Amino acid sequence: MPRLLRIDTGDEIGEITAAHLSFLVEQLEEEHEDDQDYFIDRDTLELLSDNGADPELIALLEKAMGDDESMDISWE
Repeated sequence: MPRLLRIDTGDEIGEITAAHLSFLVEQLEEEHEDDQDYFIDRDTLELLSDNGADPELIALLEKAMGDDESMDISWE
């Protein structure tokens, strides 16, 4: 299963489903075709939710963000 990581801390956010990963890749902007890292902020979480993100995925990302306003994440 794919795992999400928080780049700035190196902490593992958690495992996600292939469907969650596909949704994130489709929704988030990639600078390069083979990019695997994304900038997430509060507005991004709201946009993902509005676009039909699984509530479990949103909850996982919100927990990882904590009190921060944004974070960079990657997947492997």
